[in-house]
Amino acid sequence: MPAFVTLNVADLDRTVDWYVNGLDFIALFTMPGPGGRPALVHLRRWRYQDILVRQGEVSAGTGWTVSMMATREQLGDLAERARIHGGGVVEGPVDTPWNTTDLRVTDPDGYTLVYTARRADEERDAAFTEMMEREARRQLGE
Repeated sequence: MPAFVTLNVADLDRTVDWYVNGLDFIALFTMPGPGGRPALVHLRRWRYQDILVRQGEVSAGTGWTVSMMATREQLGDLAERARIHGGGVVEGPVDTPWNTTDLRVTDPDGYTLVYTARRADEERDAAFTEMMEREARRQLGE
C-alpha cells in the first residue's frame, strides 16, 4: 500500500457496512481488539484504494476529502447503490469543468470520498484541454 487513509469512526460496524454495502469496498482484513471486537478493519476497493477504519474519537470528518479513480460506467450504479443503502450523502455523478465525471459521497462520520472518472474525449471541454496542454508545454520550456 503506497498510500492509504485511516479514519477514526464513531461506530465501526456502521462505517464498514457503509463502505462495503454502499460503496463497493471489501473488508480485506479485520484485526481483533480487546474482548474480540474488531479494533481495525482494512477496506479495499481496487489496488491502492485502501482505507483503514478504527473505532475512536471522531474529529468531525469535515474538510477531509479522499479522491480515487473509477470508470465512468460505474458511477451511476454506484450512486444508486449508495442511495438505496442509505446512511450517507450522495451527490452526482456530475461533470466537472476539469474534464472528469465525479461522484461525491459523505460517510456517516462526515468523511468525503470522491470517485472520479475521465470523461470520453468527445465530451471533454476543448478550451480546458488546450489550456492544460499549453501549461504543460510552458512548464517544459517549449
